[in-house]
This record gives sequence, structure tokens and C-alpha cells, in this order.
Amino acid sequence: MEKEIVMSGIRPTGYLHLGNYFGAVRNYVRMQEAYSCFFMVADLHSLTTHPDTRELKTNVQRVLAENIACGLDPEKATLYCQSHVFETSELYLYLNMLAYKGELEKTVTFKEKVRQHPENVNAGLLTYPVLQTADIILHRASYVPVGKDQEQHLEMARNFANRFNHRYGDVFPEPKAFNFGEELVKVPSLDGTGKMSKSENQNATLYLNDSDDQIRNKLKKAKTDSGPTEPGTPKPDYIENLFSLMSLVSDESTVQHFETAYNDCTIRYGDMKKQLGEDMVKFISPIREKAEVIQHDQAYLKQIMEMGAEKARKSARETMQIVREVMGLNYF
Repeated sequence: MEKEIVMSGIRPTGYLHLGNYFGAVRNYVRMQEAYSCFFMVADLHSLTTHPDTRELKTNVQRVLAENIACGLDPEKATLYCQSHVFETSELYLYLNMLAYKGELEKTVTFKEKVRQHPENVNAGLLTYPVLQTADIILHRASYVPVGKDQEQHLEMARNFANRFNHRYGDVFPEPKAFNFGEELVKVPSLDGTGKMSKSENQNATLYLNDSDDQIRNKLKKAKTDSGPTEPGTPKPDYIENLFSLMSLVSDESTVQHFETAYNDCTIRYGDMKKQLGEDMVKFISPIREKAEVIQHDQAYLKQIMEMGAEKARKSARETMQIVREVMGLNYF
């Protein structure tokens, strides 16, 4: 029986952080065992914000290295670079004929980018959801692991796929959000003001390439208070954040020890943050060290990209042959 297809992508901007790992990459590692997975480094998407392209190769390699270090296996999943699959651009062009200016302008992420960078409202930014749709349906993926912030884009992908099918014939499955039926893990920032981010507040985010001392120091500075004064006091958000982080990387007995100390008003946050720092170092340092080794192995990374491109192109060629046929673009 053929495996169902899963597709996801990650932009080569910034370093992966703890939120990326627990919110996405950990699930990718599980998915590669049961599904046919296409995991893409979205370098074309990154061009919409005009990065320094001299750094793009290094950024792409870093993202690949970090994902492999987290457990993705290039033999099990197809790891590839978006720009290496030329059929993506062809399908993107066809889908643009089915996308309308009004609906694209209403996209939440587009409106945010316009507010943030009014001097850079380019066509690629406007049609970002169309390119994202091309990425997904090019492999006729049934499932897309997405967070809350991408649900609107996935809904648009379903709309574009259905429009194509209605106009030309039933080619594409309707892509669905997928996360093993579990609540997505949202990793809080250390300052208690939201989730960890690649770019917002680097001192409140734990990156997978942080040194041991950086990890310890960031946790040492995490927001706390003087502690509860009565048993059973509800935890403020920023204290709940520390317990949430501890539940991700510490032993259950360690978490329980500090829960008990909180509930009976004997907790010492300095001790808790010190313990959390050591547990976080123990979790992150093997990923960081493995990623550094992979990133410095240029021959291996080239081999991974070539292998991934070959597998992704094979899938893309098969899809585009059908697309051209149903659209009536096969003239000989």
C-alpha cells in the first residue's frame, strides 16, 4: 500500500529554536516513519524580503544541517531545496491565473508585511500563498503540518487546488492540516510576552545553536517574582512558562519536585532556573554539536541536496505531466 504524502517547508532565515523543534521538527521526525515526506527549504520564499543572497547558500545548508541533527533522515524523507525543483515555478505561474488580487490582499501575513515594510510591497509578497500552494500540491500532498499562523494559507491552498480541479479536471487532493491529532506545542518566550521567535527577542529565545553558557545565562535572566505566599496560589503566566519549559526537557520527578515546592510556598526560583539551565544544556548541546559537524561537511551536504532534488523532481515531473495534459498544453 502506498504511503500518504506529507509536505512542509521552512524558510532559511534565522536559526532554529526550541519552539521550532517542539512545534514542528519533532513531529516531522515521527512523520517520516509512517508517511512519504517532502520537507523543503523555502529559499524562493525568502527572496520576497530581499535578503543578502550571498548568505543564502550558508543559510540553506544550516537549515538542512539543523533538521538532520534533530533526527530527519535523508534516506527516509525527501529533503530538498525549493529552487532546485523548476516545476514549482511553472505550477506557480498556472495557479496565479486562478488567484485574485482582492483575496490575496486580504491575507493576514500580507497585511502585516505591508505594515512592517511599506517600501517593499512586491508581487512575490502578494502572491506568497500561491507559491506556497504550488509547493504543497506539486507533490499531491494530502497532509501539511502547520501552526495556527499558517491556517489561512492552507485554506487558500485548498481553494486554489479546488479551483484548478473544477476548471481542468480532478488532479489534486485537498490538502489538510496534520499534527497527529494532538494539540500543537507552543513554546513560550523567556520574558513571558509570547512564543519564541527567530527574530523578535533573541535574549528570550533558546536557539538550537546557543552555547551552553548562553543557555544558562538566558534562563538565569528569565522573568520571575518573589514566589507564592499562600498554598495553591495560581501561577502567573511567566512562572507557568518556566514550568512548561521544564516539562519539555526535565525528568518528571524534577518537575514534580518544583511543583510541590511551588504549592507549599518553598520554591526558590534561582534553584529552579539553574536546574532548568542544566537540563536544557543536556537537551540542546547534542543537537548543536551534530549540526556543526554536518554544516562543515560540504561534500555530505551537496550529496543530500542532490539526492533530495532528484527525488523531488521525479515527483514534480509526474505531477506536471498530468497538469499540462488536463490543461491542454501538450501540443505534440
